[in-house]
Amino acid sequence: MATVLIAGGGIGGVAAALGVAQAGHHAVVLERNPEFTELGAGIQLGPNAFRALDRLGVLDGVRKGAVFVDELKLMDGVTGERITHLPLTGEFPERYGYPYAVVHRVDLYTALLDACRAYDAIDLRTDSAVVRYQVDGDDVLVELASGETVRGAALIGADGIRSTVRAQLLADGEPRVSGHTIYRSVIPIESVPEEMRWNSVTLWAAPKRHVVHYPIAGRKFLNLAATVDNAATEVVTGRPVDRDLVLDTFAVMAKTTRAFIELGRDWRTWVLCDRDPVRRWTDRQVVLLGDAAHPMLQYAAQGACMALEDAVSLRDLLEPGTVDFPLVFQRFNDLRAERTGWVQRVSRALGERVYHPDGADAQARNASLGAYTVPRLFELVDELYQEPVPSMR
Repeated sequence: MATVLIAGGGIGGVAAALGVAQAGHHAVVLERNPEFTELGAGIQLGPNAFRALDRLGVLDGVRKGAVFVDELKLMDGVTGERITHLPLTGEFPERYGYPYAVVHRVDLYTALLDACRAYDAIDLRTDSAVVRYQVDGDDVLVELASGETVRGAALIGADGIRSTVRAQLLADGEPRVSGHTIYRSVIPIESVPEEMRWNSVTLWAAPKRHVVHYPIAGRKFLNLAATVDNAATEVVTGRPVDRDLVLDTFAVMAKTTRAFIELGRDWRTWVLCDRDPVRRWTDRQVVLLGDAAHPMLQYAAQGACMALEDAVSLRDLLEPGTVDFPLVFQRFNDLRAERTGWVQRVSRALGERVYHPDGADAQARNASLGAYTVPRLFELVDELYQEPVPSMR
């Protein structure tokens, strides 16, 4: 049994810990914060995420708080008309083997964390911010902000978009600021009129802005996210924002869209960031995972899904006993880089070509997507949701 150190205790980190333990090794999760917790609100989980959760043994725990929506709807945020929709019942779960659902991030995280706590082979450490690592022969030495040094056979950097492990491994600077600002609000369902309690993920697309809403937490809340391409350059994370600013920013949108936005209270704002895809995430016994390796914009709803896929892929490559971690990590890198890089590029393209076009480009989008049949829409998402390439032993 080898000891694998994991920097970061978010969704990717605890999922990786589960995978490491299930492969017969000892995982030590080093979380920088005083407690293991997850910030944020709603998150969409496609069939690929549910497939990964099933293989990690936490499917039932996540399903408890999930809302299984009926469809994905793309609406014209200016005219209020429906552009297209993808049904998520019937053929959809039959085609991909798993459903599509929306959950509260905390519900997803809690299921993963509870599963970790059930393993004696997983140590969960708080107040353990990783500041640097050193490969020392067959081991990796990790220095914490406290000055303590932790030794393991390998290190997984799952410490997010501003990963300190990545900073040392790749030295590629700060993330790219997208210029897009998102405002988020979670609304108690009793504050939502009955006629607005849609059982769908609905996206309203408009020039340089869009709005997404769906129910979460067993339909106890409505998750509302409104994004504007306002050329923002300052990194903002969870800052409270005045409600009138949000209303003014989205005043150009259709009446029904504005009605949803007016439900919002206690808005908080983020400026979205990502990075360009890279082909290398490894340094001998050190590897990156999740947002540390391939951070992406939210527009394909795949950030957490890719981290869960990573955890399963890495688990499948590990074996009990003596492990050649440099070889395993290189195989993992080779297996995952093309797929995650593609999803990073798709996420950017969706924002540019589907969510935010104006004028003739918006009309062309409506005509093109509006002509798609449901079978054609399935073909568009097949590569994302069908079984990925099997792990290489």
